[in-house]
Amino acid sequence: AAAAAADPLLLRVARGEEAERTPVWLMRQAGRYMAEFREYSTKYPFRMRSETPDIAVELSLQPWRAFGTDGVIMFSDILTPLPALGIEFDVIKGKGPLISTPVRSMEDVRALKPMDDPSSSLSFVGEILSTLRTEVAGGYKGDAEDVPALLGFVGTPWTLAAYAMEAKADRHLLQTKQIMMHNPEVLHAFLDHLTEALITYCEYQVKSGAQIVQLFDSWAHHLSPAQFEEFSQPYAERVVAGLRERCPGVPIIFHANGGVGKLPLLMQSEADVVGARAC
Repeated sequence: AAAAAADPLLLRVARGEEAERTPVWLMRQAGRYMAEFREYSTKYPFRMRSETPDIAVELSLQPWRAFGTDGVIMFSDILTPLPALGIEFDVIKGKGPLISTPVRSMEDVRALKPMDDPSSSLSFVGEILSTLRTEVAGGYKGDAEDVPALLGFVGTPWTLAAYAMEAKADRHLLQTKQIMMHNPEVLHAFLDHLTEALITYCEYQVKSGAQIVQLFDSWAHHLSPAQFEEFSQPYAERVVAGLRERCPGVPIIFHANGGVGKLPLLMQSEADVVGARAC
């Protein structure tokens, strides 16, 4: 009981425990609203910032230092695990992510690599999280239970599949929806591959220091409730179940953009915390 009481507030609340107040945290890391962040974003390209541990740690800590939040989320991107699968991307200022090798056929899916060893292919993620865990524990001078929880995160299989099929951020998702309508078996095969990869990636984040993992379904708003029930929810729930089996006791947050139209489905989630955004 004493050990549990000393756990971070956000961690306790995410587990469903009674707490003294509602925790506050940023679901995304530092951004353009911070002058300190802009000093880095104007100097270094995105992947350099997110894949260089010293820089990523600094950018992760900036909002906590400024606002004293109850959680610290690592500076990264939902697309970060894709190169480990053979899907290269870059983030172009003013345009967003661009993927040079889109996945649009069964041959493309079969050519993907498995997520065998993220400690090798994504070693910088482990270094970022382990360093952050040490930094937040050593840099806080208050009570133990007020130390912020460290959050890792991933995109859901559906959101990553849509990015990789479109090869960019696109408001209409025409390529993805054409595949969904005319070749759904390709989309399902890709979603299956991403699901298994993300379970391993989430486990790696936890073993590296993450205390909570957030799943972002950033493009859930592109799906009708029926499409969400077929192409997103079952795969996201497999990630939840897979992580829970490998890392029991680690709280999981599932957040869906446009989720308010899918609340009855979201209420079925096995995640510990569910978030929904109107649009």
